[in-house]
Amino acid sequence: MKCWPAPLLLACSVAAAAPGAATGPLHVPSPDWRDQVIYFVVTDRFADGDPHNNDQGAGEYRAGDGTRYNGGDLAGLLQHLPYIRGLGATALWITPPVANQWLSPAGDYAGYHGYWAENFMQVDRHLGTLADYQRLARALHGAGMYLVQDIVVNHTGNYFGYRGGWDAGDPARYYVPHTATPPVARPSQPPFDLNDPRDPRQRAQAIYHWTPDITDFSNPDQLLNFQLAGLDDLNTENPRVRRALRRSYDFWIREAGVDAFRVDTAFYVPPAFFDDFLHARDPQAPGIAVAARQTGRKHFLVFGEGFGIDRPGDDTQSRRIEAYMTGADGRPLLPGMLNFPLYGALGDAFARGRPPAALGERIARQSKLFARPQLMPTFVDNHDVDRFLAGGTVAGLEQALLAIMTLPGIPVVYYGTEQGFTVQRAAMFKAGFGSGGRDHYDTAAPLYRRIAAMTALRRAHPVFSRGTPTVLAAEGAQAGALAWRMQDGPASAWVVFNTADHAVLLPGLATGLAEGSVLEGLFGLAGRPADLVVGAQGRVTLRLPPRCGWVWQQRPGAVPAAPAPNGPGAAPAAASITLDALPADAVDGDFEVGGRAPGVQRLQIVVDGDLASATAAVPDAAGRWQARVATGRLADPEVEHSIVAWDGRQAVSQPRRFRVVRHWQLLADVADPAGDDRGPDGRYRYPREGSWDAHQADLRRVQAWGSGGALKLDLTMNAVTAGWGPPNGFDHVVFTIFVALPGRADGATVMPLQNASLPGGMRWQLRLRAGGWSDALFASAGASATDEGTPVTPAAAIAVDRRAGRVSLTIPAAALGNPPSLAGAQVYVTTWDYDGGYRPLAPEAGPFAFGGGAADGPKVMDASAVITLHEGTPAGARP
Repeated sequence: MKCWPAPLLLACSVAAAAPGAATGPLHVPSPDWRDQVIYFVVTDRFADGDPHNNDQGAGEYRAGDGTRYNGGDLAGLLQHLPYIRGLGATALWITPPVANQWLSPAGDYAGYHGYWAENFMQVDRHLGTLADYQRLARALHGAGMYLVQDIVVNHTGNYFGYRGGWDAGDPARYYVPHTATPPVARPSQPPFDLNDPRDPRQRAQAIYHWTPDITDFSNPDQLLNFQLAGLDDLNTENPRVRRALRRSYDFWIREAGVDAFRVDTAFYVPPAFFDDFLHARDPQAPGIAVAARQTGRKHFLVFGEGFGIDRPGDDTQSRRIEAYMTGADGRPLLPGMLNFPLYGALGDAFARGRPPAALGERIARQSKLFARPQLMPTFVDNHDVDRFLAGGTVAGLEQALLAIMTLPGIPVVYYGTEQGFTVQRAAMFKAGFGSGGRDHYDTAAPLYRRIAAMTALRRAHPVFSRGTPTVLAAEGAQAGALAWRMQDGPASAWVVFNTADHAVLLPGLATGLAEGSVLEGLFGLAGRPADLVVGAQGRVTLRLPPRCGWVWQQRPGAVPAAPAPNGPGAAPAAASITLDALPADAVDGDFEVGGRAPGVQRLQIVVDGDLASATAAVPDAAGRWQARVATGRLADPEVEHSIVAWDGRQAVSQPRRFRVVRHWQLLADVADPAGDDRGPDGRYRYPREGSWDAHQADLRRVQAWGSGGALKLDLTMNAVTAGWGPPNGFDHVVFTIFVALPGRADGATVMPLQNASLPGGMRWQLRLRAGGWSDALFASAGASATDEGTPVTPAAAIAVDRRAGRVSLTIPAAALGNPPSLAGAQVYVTTWDYDGGYRPLAPEAGPFAFGGGAADGPKVMDASAVITLHEGTPAGARP
């Protein structure tokens, strides 16, 4: 072992080996990271292997409290390695194990997560010792697995701030030290202990930027130089800081056997920093890649976090992410970055029921935008965003997981996903937060077994980890079919999904193969699909069951045995079906279609692949047919729809395309008083952090519009801000909207997670939770004070006009049950804010907590009246 400062050696005490623990070398060669599957844990929430280290006596530990340390540690991870390995994971990613600031300056939140460092070269006492960490690394290596450590280079904990102002020319002015936070008053590791600009010597060292909090995330200077949520921003341009960071993380490779790093908050340091961080030729503090090679790791993986999600047709965030992997001069920087753009598109398609064409577009574009997509970890949720199941279904989750297992990138499974977790950082062990009082290490759980099968599929077929995707089909109007081919040299595979909750038609899928070729079923979410025989022009037509996920590979020369007449292996039919030109490119209301289908007894006229809404047509003796197409459920005039005629087997017409003219009718226009955003009793206060000064939760006006069973709500606010860079275009407020449908006596009165009930006896059947990072619909079935209800798709469409102070939410008719009219429906709008859950309420406001009420008080800052919708409402300000 190298010589390190005395305090560090105290953390290196040897703990007793776990009984039966596998042992291996501390250092192993790098794997081919393209072929790995990573399991990501928040260490404090995974397993408590040593209760003796839980409580360090500073008020930071409280089992079952989501704001405190709960007891998970390195020993717990070691004890449960067979569980992790059984899932098919080949690498374990843990949150930063370094010594942390245990409590925030306000004392309202603990640093259990590891991102508030006070010493980058010590193991936090809650987690164990360096020896425990070495034992974990050896056990992983002995099992053929690898260790990924989360690291931070942007900041330390929150040891100082600014109060009353800030003077860029005099960082000592307004400076306020936070010296009462345990376990130390300032970072204990040099040079990070030099954090007081009132001392001329420390100020001259310029270890920190000495700046206030970021308030505008679109401002590059603030992003790179100001404090993120009060965390002390390091001056990463300073050579001394760079050297100290390299030395700190070199330590974990050499002494703990770490195989890869994930870099937290990479967007908050300049991209050029990583060239030095990885490749510096300093003998005493070499770059990370250099240090790793000295331990035999020739391909040490470093991937960064850059939270950026692109809207369809936009690549702004993707290009920003690529700038951290490839420098302006073409030089490689970070080997990989977390694939946040893909994460956003996966959630839209599989959780929120939006058209999968946006996901298909994202898959196609990333191969062109990213230099190394195979080294970009992919994921469906993590510790910083809502769990997939907080708003999505199990069926959608399985589809999203199958997608990342069959696309380029390193799949990441967030702990608890395999047990159906819905709470962002719930604990796996019974004493921990959100556990329900029981352990969650069930290897017979359906999701655990399903994920294990998916990882086995990926491991057995390298085409998924090394190939390149080609998108073959993607429904653009609503939830439906999505298909791609993976190609790696002569190896190829086909992946097909139906993202809808009803059966859909995938007509004429171009496989790229010759007629008569055979596709062998490899994997299916509900059983292996039947083999396929490719038809004329290399095409197959498929009837896709609800929420299916199917995978095939080519099998040369084989012929499937007796396919079902209407199943996916059906032989091509000889019938020829035509569809006449439509009456117009944009239709206003229902319309007639016709065509020819000689020899066909019955047709289905299918719009946007939706077989549940298909219209039947019977050709006459001459083969002519005619049908009427209903358009009431097609709400968006900007969406292009497709229509085909299908014989129920393989014969299908060429598609015709059209748009629908949509007329919105005003159903309600209700003003809300200004300045009443003070909670139910008028005493609530916003969080103290200054970015809430705009009073973003002050509702001013609600306008409701109806068209074809769809409901659009225009919410005018005191102010609409987007300073935190939210993908949905607004922040600092979440809208929770309750809808009571006309003629319905069922429903719920409880307002889930808000500690309240609906006023005036209203009962809701549909509930929308929409914020800057979330958009989820729920039916009332299963709703309770702690359960949001049953997820519903498709989710609402969100549009923002910041200049007008307006957020528009459009709930599709399908989500409302395709009502013939919305007259008599009721709407109730409430405001609060949301960050992995509704923000806390306390008697005194905190930096990010609302004040003025008890912790179990109603989480409602402002609310509309219960609004009843009426047709013929006088026209308001918007058409």
